[in-house]
Amino acid sequence: MNALQTYLKNPLYWLLVCVPLTLVAELLHLGEVVIFLVSVLGIVPLAKLIGDATEELALHVGPRLGGFLNATLGNAAELIITIVALRAGLIELVKASITGSILGNLLLIMGLAIVLGGLRHGVQTFDRVNAGLAATQMTLAIIALAIPTFFARAITANGGGHDTVEALSVGVAITMLVVYAFSVIFTFRRERTELPILDPPHRHEPKWSKRTALVVLGLSTVAIAWLSEVLVGAVEPTVEALGLSEFFVGIIIIPIVGNAAEHLVAVTMAQQNKMELSMSIALGSSMQIALLVAPLLVLLSLFIAPEPMDLVFNPFELEALGAATLIAAFVALDGESNWMEGIQLLAVFIILAIGFFFLPF
Repeated sequence: MNALQTYLKNPLYWLLVCVPLTLVAELLHLGEVVIFLVSVLGIVPLAKLIGDATEELALHVGPRLGGFLNATLGNAAELIITIVALRAGLIELVKASITGSILGNLLLIMGLAIVLGGLRHGVQTFDRVNAGLAATQMTLAIIALAIPTFFARAITANGGGHDTVEALSVGVAITMLVVYAFSVIFTFRRERTELPILDPPHRHEPKWSKRTALVVLGLSTVAIAWLSEVLVGAVEPTVEALGLSEFFVGIIIIPIVGNAAEHLVAVTMAQQNKMELSMSIALGSSMQIALLVAPLLVLLSLFIAPEPMDLVFNPFELEALGAATLIAAFVALDGESNWMEGIQLLAVFIILAIGFFFLPF
């Protein structure tokens, strides 16, 4: 009962009422815009529940397997939404959401965390080695996403077909997944051999049983899958009604919704002066989207999508990703942050959002 009261005090969980409201909105035919909005709001607390269940399950299975679970399921809501969009054939929406998730983590969330943490605690410090590794991994990810885009032009200009571009994308995707697997192994080994005493005060006993955690994880995943179907089905009528582009919805709105719970945790940790954890969430989630989610979607598209997804992005997305990675690396590599650096990150995100809003596609 105490645990239930604790969760009810969190306003984020009040949004769970939007889950049944989505069903009501569909049954009463209240319009695609209303259905889109309530389904978006309903996904936010469900994503938080997946995160909570994963953390509780991690406490039961031990630190190593728990760390793997957190790394694998950290972007579960985002992955579910994009898989549903992939099945619906909204390839460009999926690509835009991949770009938007990386931009949101590197600029919006890292920026908010640094600003709020810096205003409360002044200069904050974190592990330079972890930050440097994440920055290098993100640079690798941007290169991997750029290669199919640039090479595709040469391939098509010399008579190559889409099959060749798709084969290139599959090869790059497999390579990215291998690199991600090695990065997880490296992190586990480093934590075991070099960082044996980090964060012992933050360990706590699980509040849920293993069965409860599994049930919550399963029900939340099913609910998000259903809401994602509703959301994706309402995207096209909504963008027409609101005068937005599908690209803008994919690159700004869907990533914020899918990662809202994780974003809130990163900002909260910074306010509690746990900047190491906050940076780990922001940088780690970006790396996970680029090296795990994006290539996984390419491989899944071979089986579930009306047509395969490639890794050919438009030039505006690549330029935005390059700029975000560059400024985030400059902020992270010295191992310390201040609120002015957060303002700079937020400024870049706002400028990019304005630019994407006015793009004609």
